[in-house]
Amino acid sequence: MKQETFYYDNKIVKYFLFATVTWGLVGMLAGVLAALQLAMPVFNFELEFTTFGRVRPIHTNAAIFAFVGNGIFTGAYYSLQRLLKTRMFSDALSWFHFWGWQAIIVLAALTLALGFTTGKEYAELEWPIDIMIAVVWLAFGWNMFGTIVKRRVKHLYVAIWFYIATFVTVTLLHVVNSVELPVSLMKSYSWYAGVQDALVQWWYGHNAVAFFLTTPYLGLMYYFVPKASNRPVYSYRLSIVHFWSFLFVYIWAGPHHLLYTALPDWAQSLGTVFSIMLIAPSWGGMLNGLLTLRGAWDKVRESATLKFLVVAVTAYGMATFEGPMLSLKNVNAISHYTDWTPAHVHVGTLGWNGFLTFGILYWLVPQIFRTKLYSQKLANAHFWIGTLGILFWVIPMYWAGLTQSLMWKEFTADGLLAYPNFLETVTQIRPMYYMRAFGGLIYLSGAILMTFNLIKTARLGKSEANEEATAVDETHTEKKPGEKFHGWLERKPVQFMVLSLVVVLIGTFVELIPTFLIKSNVPTIASVKPYTPLELQGRDIYLREGCYNCHSQMVRPFRSETERYGEYSKAGEFVYDHPFQWGSKRTGPDLAREGVMTGKIYKPDAWHFNHMLDPQVLNENSIMPKYPWLISDDADIESIPAKIRAMQTMGVPYEEGYDEKAIEDYMSQADKITAGLKSAGIETSSEKEIIALIAYLQRLGTDIYKVAPVEEETE
Repeated sequence: MKQETFYYDNKIVKYFLFATVTWGLVGMLAGVLAALQLAMPVFNFELEFTTFGRVRPIHTNAAIFAFVGNGIFTGAYYSLQRLLKTRMFSDALSWFHFWGWQAIIVLAALTLALGFTTGKEYAELEWPIDIMIAVVWLAFGWNMFGTIVKRRVKHLYVAIWFYIATFVTVTLLHVVNSVELPVSLMKSYSWYAGVQDALVQWWYGHNAVAFFLTTPYLGLMYYFVPKASNRPVYSYRLSIVHFWSFLFVYIWAGPHHLLYTALPDWAQSLGTVFSIMLIAPSWGGMLNGLLTLRGAWDKVRESATLKFLVVAVTAYGMATFEGPMLSLKNVNAISHYTDWTPAHVHVGTLGWNGFLTFGILYWLVPQIFRTKLYSQKLANAHFWIGTLGILFWVIPMYWAGLTQSLMWKEFTADGLLAYPNFLETVTQIRPMYYMRAFGGLIYLSGAILMTFNLIKTARLGKSEANEEATAVDETHTEKKPGEKFHGWLERKPVQFMVLSLVVVLIGTFVELIPTFLIKSNVPTIASVKPYTPLELQGRDIYLREGCYNCHSQMVRPFRSETERYGEYSKAGEFVYDHPFQWGSKRTGPDLAREGVMTGKIYKPDAWHFNHMLDPQVLNENSIMPKYPWLISDDADIESIPAKIRAMQTMGVPYEEGYDEKAIEDYMSQADKITAGLKSAGIETSSEKEIIALIAYLQRLGTDIYKVAPVEEETE
C-alpha cells in the first residue's frame, strides 16, 4: 500500500493555544479579584459592574469555558489530526469554531458584568448566547466526526473515545439545562422551577465538571502523557473499563450536591450510591496515567513538563476520591455550604486542569515552533510556584470550611447557639480569605512566568502552518481473526457515538423523569402563592446582582439550622421559583426565612435599605459589597406585563388578564413600602430598584408561617 501525503493544520492549533494562555491569565486575574473582594470589600470598588456577585461568575466562566475550553480545543485539534493521520475535515469549520468560541467568551464577560444572568450556577449566560454556544459546539462536533470518518487509521485510539463522549454528553447537558422562556433580548426564565430546576441544574452542574473538565482532559492525558514520556499507555484493557464505567456512573452523581435539601430522598440516595461507585473508574484512569510513566521517573525529575503532568493526574486522583467522600451524608452535613467545597473544587481546577494544561503547553509550543523550550529552569520554577499557590489556596479553605461548620453547629451548655450572629463565623475565617488571595496571586504569577517562557520559545523558532506528513490508509484492511466486540466498535465511530449517548441517557432518564411525572415528589402547599409583580421584579434584581453566590435559600433539617433560621424548607415552597435559588455556598446567612421573625431578630424595611446602601455602617466587620445604585436607579417597571405573561406560560397561576393590571398592583405595594420608609426617616421613590428588592426579601418564608415582629435589628 502506498504512502499518501497530506498536511496537518498547525495554524488552528496555534491560535487555540494563544487563546488558552490569554484567557487563562484573564480567568485567574478575575479569580484573584474575587478572592480579594471576600477578604477586603473595598475591592468591589463600589461600582455596579465589579461587585463579587458579578465578578465570581465571570471568573468561573472564564476559567471553565475560556481557559479550559480553549485548552481542550488546542489539545484536541493537535491530537485528532495525528491520531487519525489526516487533516481536520474542514478548515472553514475550524475557524468558525475558533472565532465563534472567542466571541462567546467576550459576550459572556460583557453580559455578566452588565448583570444579564439566568441565575443558574455555571450556566448563567442568557438565551441568545446559549444558542450561539449550541451552534459553535455543533460545528466542532461536525468537524471532529468528519475528521474521524476520513481517517487513515483503522481503530480509534482511547483519547478519541473521550472526545466523542465529551461532544455527545455536553450537547445533551447544555440543551436540557438551557430550556428557558425568553422575556426580552437579554432576559429569560428557566422553564423548570423549584425542585425540578434544582435537580436539572445539578445534573448539569456536576456533569459539566465530569464531561467538560474531566472527560476531554482524560483524552488529553491519554495522548500527551505517553507522548511526553515516550511510553505506551499502561493498559488497553484498563482504558476500556475506565471509559465505559466512567461514562455510565458519572451521570447519576449530580444529586449529591443537594443532600438534606427538599429534593426527594430517593434521588439523594441515588446520587450518593453512584458517587461512591465513581471512585473505581476515576482511580482506574488515574492509575492508568501514572503507571504509563513506569520506568520513566528519571525523566520526570528532569522534565518540568512531566512534573506538571504527574501532579495533574495525582490531583485528579485526590479530587475524585474526595468527591465521593463528600457525597456521604454524614460528611456532607459538615462540608456543604462551607468553604470546604471551593477547596475541593480547586484541587481539581488548579491541580488537574491547570497543571495538565501547563504541561501540555510546555510540550506543545516547542513542537509547533520547531525549537526547544526557552528555559527549563523557568518552567521548573513555575512548577514549584504553582504548587505553592495551590497549597496556599486550598489548605486555608479546608481550615475555613471546618471552622464554619463547627461554629454553625455549636451549642452552649444551655442548649443555645454558641454563635447566633452569622457574622461571627465570617470574622473568624477572614484571615483564611487573605491567605487564599495570596495563594491565587502566587498561582497567577506562575502563569505569567509561563507566558514569558512560551513567548520566548515561540520567538526562538518558527511555526509551520501546514505540516507535511505521510501515512498509509489502513481503513480498508481486513479485520483481525478473533476480533472482539470492542475492537469492532473502535472501527465504527457512529455506533460508538450512539452507544455513548445511550449509556448517559440511562441515568438521565431514571433521575429526571420521575421527578417531573410523579406529583408526590413535589407535594404542593396551599399557602404558597405566586410572587406579586413587585416581588417578582425584586427577585430579578436579586438574580442580577448575583446574591445567590453568597446566600442560600434552603434550611436543612438540622437543629442548628432550624434554631438559626426557622422551619426547615419544604419542596412545595419553591413551585413558582424560576429558577430555584437554593445556593451552594454561605458566605452570608441563609435567606429562606428572611421575611419572618423566627424567634431571633426581625429586620424592618429600613434595615434592608441601609444594609444595601452601606453594610459596613451597620457592622464594620461585614464583607458584603455596597449597592448604592439600587437606591438611585429606577426599576424597569414597563417589563412587568411581559414577565407576568411569561410566568403564566410556565404554569404560574396568575388570573387571566392579570398582566394588564400588574403595574397598578406593583405601584400600590411599592407605595406602601415607600411610606413605611418615610416614617422611618428615609425619603425615596416607589420606582426605585431598592423598593422591589425589599419587597422580595420580606416575602421570603412568609408563605409557610407568619410571626409578628417583636424586636428590631439594632446593629
